[in-house]
Amino acid sequence: MTSPHGQPLGHRFDRAHTDDLIGYIAASPSPYHAVANAAERLEALGFRRLAETDRWEGGPGGRYVLRGGALIAWFVPEGVSGPTGFRVVGGHTDSPNLRVKPRPDTGRAGWRQVAVELYGGTLQNTWLDRDLGLSGRLALKDGSEHLVFVDRPLLRVPQLAIHLDRSVNEGMSLDKQVHMTPVWGLGPVVEGELIEYVAKEAGVAAGDVAGWDLMVHDVQPPAYLGRDRELLAAPRLDNLVSVHAGLAALLAAAGSGDLAHIPVLAAFDHEEVGSASTTGAGGPLLENTLRRIIGSEGWDDQARAFADTLCLSSDVGHAVHPNYAERHDPDHHPVPNGGPILKVNANQRYATDATGRAVWAAACDRAGVPWQAFVSRNSIPCGSTIGPITATRLGVETVDVGIAMLSMHSARELCGASDPYLLASAMNAFLES
Repeated sequence: MTSPHGQPLGHRFDRAHTDDLIGYIAASPSPYHAVANAAERLEALGFRRLAETDRWEGGPGGRYVLRGGALIAWFVPEGVSGPTGFRVVGGHTDSPNLRVKPRPDTGRAGWRQVAVELYGGTLQNTWLDRDLGLSGRLALKDGSEHLVFVDRPLLRVPQLAIHLDRSVNEGMSLDKQVHMTPVWGLGPVVEGELIEYVAKEAGVAAGDVAGWDLMVHDVQPPAYLGRDRELLAAPRLDNLVSVHAGLAALLAAAGSGDLAHIPVLAAFDHEEVGSASTTGAGGPLLENTLRRIIGSEGWDDQARAFADTLCLSSDVGHAVHPNYAERHDPDHHPVPNGGPILKVNANQRYATDATGRAVWAAACDRAGVPWQAFVSRNSIPCGSTIGPITATRLGVETVDVGIAMLSMHSARELCGASDPYLLASAMNAFLES
């Protein structure tokens, strides 16, 4: 079994996989770019895009649907008989950042600025004094959409000098409305200036722009870090590392020729703000897609197919922090490059149960991949994922997994350079189970 790069899946480390992840992250500053780039890779290997408004025909082969910043892709193997269950790997395409407001042109004291809204649980201070670009999509009056990617220093959220706040190192307090507004030039505020600039970058007329979903990103590219380059520093590891791993696993599974179930990749948007949207895990996109696949194959028992379905919800988790080890459970200290993590929470913030643990352990064993257990300290509640939402919505066995990392929700995060490939290897074994 090989990856899309020709490397055997299951080896402890594939530098080509991590190199490819670096390229994918750098080319995917927004959820819309993330799914467009995934779709391009799917098309290159024979997957066909289906329109949700069309009638779907069954039969073997790879297909996908794309809606906004979400993508569902699947592969029907030759000779499959129904009702056949699914093996789903799920992740999310969005990351905490700063997003452009409906009236973006603002400023004061001789500075031209861009009005932004904080999206998700941003670590605000990590966006200070960084060179920021702009990305997202424009919606035109004719109904078309155009991607925007200004990947050069355009914006900056300047920090107040220590001379004007001598207590800054004793504790920083940032007002979300006032202190997080980036600058992008000098002079008077001109209404419509930002969208005119962005439209020109996208190659469209500003007068044709009817709406936009725009966000800022750090233009510093991902990079290996450390004496032995065993770490990876990058933006949007949460959660493009899982989307990329799931994509690699799906493409490898599609080429295996020996599948008992239908492998599926579900890449959702809006996880960082609760998943309640038409493209989030809380919406019907995945459920409707699976039901339509069952219908297109002519199977009449959806309940049986769902009863034979398993889902891996993949999102990042916390590696033990060397400077704050007391913030972690004393008996669970996941470390980078120790293998992917199984995420457990008795209060169902993660969906993993004993059966799911067995499924995950078996997949890792087949892939020859080590794995670690993650649970939060009792006094510090954990976040949640698409796992419990998917389990509730579909009623299918769901397991929460991921990789261990530091600086979660920072503008720039840190993980082990081996873990993305180990995660993809385990995912591939799960899809082929």
